[in-house]
Amino acid sequence: MSKRKKALFLPVLLVGLGLFGFSILAKIEAPENSNKNIIKRSLIFTALKQIHYNTVEIDDEFSENAYHQYLKNLDPNKRYFLKSDISKFNKSEDKLDDEVKNTVSTDLYELSVKIFEQRRGEVEAITEEILSKPFDFTKKETILFDRDEMKFPKNEKDRYDRWRKTLKYAALLRMNTKLKDQENKKKAAEEKGESFEPISYEEMEADVREKVQTNYKDVFDFIKKQDEEDHYALYLNSLISIYGPHTEYFPPEKKEQFDTEISGHFEGIGARLQQTGGEVKVVSIITGSASWKQGDLEANDIILKVAQAEEDPVDIGGMSLKNAIKLIKGPKGTEVRLTVRKPDGRIVVIPIIRDVVVIEESYAKSAVIEDKNSGKKIGLIDLPSFYVDFQDRNGRSCGDDIKQEIIKLKGQGVDGIVLDLRNNGGGSLGDAVEIVGHFVGRSPVVQVKSKGAGSKTLKPETNNRQYDGPLVVMINRMSASASEIVSAALQDHGRAIILGSKSFGKGTVQRFIDLDRMSRSNEFKPLGSLKLTIQKFYRINGGATQVEGVTPDIKLPDTYAYLEVGEEDLPFVLPYDKIQPAKYAMWHEQLPIADLKAKSENRVATNQVFNIVEDNALRLKKQEDKKYYTLNLDEFRAEQKKLDEESKKLREAEKTHDEFDITVMKDHYPTSKPDSVIEKSAEKWSEAIKKDEYIKEATMIISDMMVQ
Repeated sequence: MSKRKKALFLPVLLVGLGLFGFSILAKIEAPENSNKNIIKRSLIFTALKQIHYNTVEIDDEFSENAYHQYLKNLDPNKRYFLKSDISKFNKSEDKLDDEVKNTVSTDLYELSVKIFEQRRGEVEAITEEILSKPFDFTKKETILFDRDEMKFPKNEKDRYDRWRKTLKYAALLRMNTKLKDQENKKKAAEEKGESFEPISYEEMEADVREKVQTNYKDVFDFIKKQDEEDHYALYLNSLISIYGPHTEYFPPEKKEQFDTEISGHFEGIGARLQQTGGEVKVVSIITGSASWKQGDLEANDIILKVAQAEEDPVDIGGMSLKNAIKLIKGPKGTEVRLTVRKPDGRIVVIPIIRDVVVIEESYAKSAVIEDKNSGKKIGLIDLPSFYVDFQDRNGRSCGDDIKQEIIKLKGQGVDGIVLDLRNNGGGSLGDAVEIVGHFVGRSPVVQVKSKGAGSKTLKPETNNRQYDGPLVVMINRMSASASEIVSAALQDHGRAIILGSKSFGKGTVQRFIDLDRMSRSNEFKPLGSLKLTIQKFYRINGGATQVEGVTPDIKLPDTYAYLEVGEEDLPFVLPYDKIQPAKYAMWHEQLPIADLKAKSENRVATNQVFNIVEDNALRLKKQEDKKYYTLNLDEFRAEQKKLDEESKKLREAEKTHDEFDITVMKDHYPTSKPDSVIEKSAEKWSEAIKKDEYIKEATMIISDMMVQ
């Protein structure tokens, strides 16, 4: 490992991902009469108090927040507990702070687990009874999906009706799929001049109920298999969630899964998932993964069901994330079919062939775009993530790779460069600092602040500026962490035009603490790990990237512009604030932002694709605000048909910019890939560039900058 990378890595590690423990944490003795759970809780709150960036008072307000968070996590859809159960739990609402301080012991955890198990058994019997009778899909009724408006069932009758509607909706989704399948088979038979014998409605309805019954039996079996480790991890995570959304306790098994995934050497679909409100949500797609190659699964999709190839799908609603992931992961070459709900409300089935992540696809790459209309030659650099190999000092890093791509583009005589950071979720801070240096030289890039300490300004170690021509940086709602550091620094220097939509707004650093290293006793090990926030980033102008993110100089429509998908939409998020600006010099040439913005806005206003994107963004927001969903089959099918038609508008409006001649630059790094594979990958990227309206607008802005 080189000294330069080590120096920048150790203080802040990866943006968003820390992997080492803290030596400043002294080993502590376990409280008297301890069991494993008490030891874990004591160790965790000791670490949080000493080094978590956020200072949280362990008082009644903490207790009430943690209490309600626990109920949300334990029964997110309010389908198990009754109102009378909640009344029993309420006596602990303001006492969890005392439990954390080891002064009072509450029975909330033990009581809630015991009652939940009782209610699960009752619900299992309810589902069997409900699914023994046909559903009336002609009835006009709806189901409430807004968890904030839901109340816990007043009584068993109320809970029965909630489950009836839940099961009916699950059956409705399957019924819709079956009917579509029948329609497609009939159409195919007619085109071939063959006869077609449809399955009767009654047969389909009975089969659907049987499949839902089997599905929920599996769900209940998963719940029954949860052990003490699982139960208490959920309880602990509810308590510590008050410190912020990126603070989490990992039991030993889950930490091992995390380490496997972050190493990049794993098989599966290549999507990062999180559980929110009882649903499994796609957070991001890993570049080079099976999902990335397939192309249909996207960030903010909700996974409803998981099927192994042609087997019956399993409904994962209410299932723990750990168990849902077990269904989704699998050996290379096998197929998984995900039934997902898109942000616009469409229900689609996405088949994915599991595979290992193709690491090469996550590396920086560049291309030269020759625009026949403008006569300009624009360089495009695509950076999917801020990668670095800390295990091999001679391994690849994005800082070095970006330098090489700039050199290649300069050798081609480009008139300007576009740096594409869209959907880049972050990575190595050291390389982010180095990349900014390629465009501004040895100047401040970002300020880092730890708990109880002053800020530290980071800048490149050497004046390694590679390029001083026109520069546009593209970002969107999924650009986070290191992407925000780079775009913010270039914006604050007045060095580049930032183009796109507001970024994610994650301006904090996390690190893992190995709890085993904190405990003097070996009796209950392994204890697991704690991920906690240790630092906060600030722009060189003094403002945090936390929550506010980066606002582009020139805005473009974004599908997710109005959705609650940013850092600010997470619970107990650390707030935006300011510190003193760093001392830095503005770029010597002032950018004509107002003029460039006016010209861009005129083009965007008459661009059919951007107009449809804006319409879609508003439609998605309307769908997000929707609280009730129909349980009437005809109404549901009509809604889905309308959503499909609206979704097609964007695809049909897409055009290929044939005025672009694309030359993809060869990788400077040795590769074992055959020439045919390299050529195919380059051809695929060239086609994508020609259809990308955002890249087209970026090249137009570069052209505008050239005539100033």
